[in-house]
Amino acid sequence: MLIIKGGRVIDPKSGTDAVMDVLVKDGTIAEVSAGGAEPWLAEAGNRGEEISVLDASGLAVAPGLIDVHVHFRDPGFTYKEDIQTGARAAAAGGFTTVICMANTKPPVDNVETLEYVLSEGKKTGIHVLTAANITVGMKGEQLTDMELLKAHGAAGFTDDGMPLKNAALVKQAMEEAVRLNVPLSFHEEDPSLIANNGINQGAVSAQLGIGGSPAAAEDVLVARDCMLALHTGAVIDIQHISSGNSVRMVELAKQMGAHVMAEVTPHHFTLDETAVLTHGSLAKMNPPLRTAADRQEILRGLREGVIDIIATDHAPHSAEEKSRPLTQTHSGIIGLETALSLGVTHLVRAGHLSMVQLLEKMSLNPAILYHLEGTKGWLGAGADADLVIFDPEASWTVEHFQSKSSNSPFIGETLHGVVRYTICGGKIVWENR
Repeated sequence: MLIIKGGRVIDPKSGTDAVMDVLVKDGTIAEVSAGGAEPWLAEAGNRGEEISVLDASGLAVAPGLIDVHVHFRDPGFTYKEDIQTGARAAAAGGFTTVICMANTKPPVDNVETLEYVLSEGKKTGIHVLTAANITVGMKGEQLTDMELLKAHGAAGFTDDGMPLKNAALVKQAMEEAVRLNVPLSFHEEDPSLIANNGINQGAVSAQLGIGGSPAAAEDVLVARDCMLALHTGAVIDIQHISSGNSVRMVELAKQMGAHVMAEVTPHHFTLDETAVLTHGSLAKMNPPLRTAADRQEILRGLREGVIDIIATDHAPHSAEEKSRPLTQTHSGIIGLETALSLGVTHLVRAGHLSMVQLLEKMSLNPAILYHLEGTKGWLGAGADADLVIFDPEASWTVEHFQSKSSNSPFIGETLHGVVRYTICGGKIVWENR
């Protein structure tokens, strides 16, 4: 039995933001109450039960974070990250559930690879789920056996890293997803419009003499898939949205009745294309950081609920890979260990979101997308005891990582919001006092 005493309980489901006590029994939240700790202690003492008390005074107590978009590089690229190190980085960042992407080697287009990822995930202290591929070999030509893969534990389907160019195939995948009641997540970049990926086509790319990736490459596929979702009834996730026009298209699609959710990364709501001039390859990612105007539209989308989810797109790469010339280096940055702090610093403290709204986008809405909301993503009696306890006022300087990789443009930056405890299934899996 565990009592978390005197913390600022934040529950995005009920809108609660108040000092309360939380009682945990057998990996589940048994009760949340103001002033409940003393009666619970007395009752446990009368029964001779063993009980632990965690003093959360001055700390926020929230549902464990859920990241719907991580790359743990396992199998195939474990020199960058593996499931164990990725899970440790997740726990350090306050995440208790992650959804791994399927662009591994081999890809998760078969039962054997799927079961490997899930089996390795069970050896960690958190919940490691995985999506499977939409198409065989991520070639965009033939659908995987989605029914079989779902039966063996696939949480959803994506070819993240590879945009799907065939609209008819996308429509077919959506129809199958409706039948199976699973979400589809889409990487929206039309390669035929891109000269050099990872850098926005604009003032900075012109200054660097790089062709770059225009926002139109994202916009055209977002428009297509929003309309296909409207016509099929599929639940889709627009991954790592970066374009202001795409934000507006998602908004329109929702108004028309499409079941579209959109995710944004902390780097896209924090940085713009000029970061490439300062951070070089550490600011290169797909889709790229775009203009200051695009970033402002992303912030509006977050404030107004157009963008539902904050997801890291945690993308580890080796130091050697990131040290290559800008047009040859790999795209992507790590993000699990800085995501909550970037949200607290650049969204809550900046006045764009309340703490409840931030946790809604980092816990409840991700749970809803993947049908986990029965027991995850909220904090109340009957929910899983998956919790993050953090100090929203404390500051820290980004220096070292639990991840195998350190490809982050935020190294050296001072952020607010320090994770003190991550609790999964009632057990402390990360502690930083």
